[in-house]
Amino acid sequence: MVQLRHRSALVTGGARGLGAAISRRLAASGVAVWIADVRTELLMGLCSELRSTGSTATPLSLDVRDADLVHEAVETVRDEAGSLDILVNCAAVDVSKPIEHLSPAEAAQVITTNLVGPVNLCLATYRRMVEQGAGHIVNILSTASLRTWTEAGPYAASKSGLRAFTHTLFQEAQRDCIGIGVTGIIAGGMETPFIMDRFPDADTSKLQPPEIVADTVMYALSVPPGSVVPELVIIPRAEPSWP
Repeated sequence: MVQLRHRSALVTGGARGLGAAISRRLAASGVAVWIADVRTELLMGLCSELRSTGSTATPLSLDVRDADLVHEAVETVRDEAGSLDILVNCAAVDVSKPIEHLSPAEAAQVITTNLVGPVNLCLATYRRMVEQGAGHIVNILSTASLRTWTEAGPYAASKSGLRAFTHTLFQEAQRDCIGIGVTGIIAGGMETPFIMDRFPDADTSKLQPPEIVADTVMYALSVPPGSVVPELVIIPRAEPSWP
């Protein structure tokens, strides 16, 4: 397996939940991690926690919907680390409402955060990875990218769109630079604030810990250069939205 020590990574939505679990796994592997989020207090706390263990963790206050701020964040990582080796697009939101009661502003918030945001990050990162001849982009998807359910219209639209973009980026990387990996991670229900804040009565026995999904990300990043993982599915045994 490829050793990740001394590489640099940018994780969006990294202050809590799955993003925090991925940030911890990367930091424990010796990766210098820039953690981006809009939740500043949680962001600072996580970076302090990781630095207390000897890891390199730098906070970035970032709204992924803003292309200019995304460009600045990517340049900051490149300037400070010398390269950006790993990008993990994990930032996501949802508004769980029937379409009948959904406002245009709420729909736009979900789609711009979950789809436009990761596209912004990929646009700012991919060409730089081509220049350096290597890198890996991981986009966190969802079972909603393959199957819909009620009260999740914008979320399913954003995740299915991101899956299509990820597949296209994978194909272009195969053409442009074989040193670049592009992986979509289809994750089922997790016991994270993303679920529990919206559905406090959810049966946690049917959810998986985010650390399991973080381990799946680490596997994708650790495959030797002669192979590449375009997509992985990781779901709890009781996942109701698969297949």
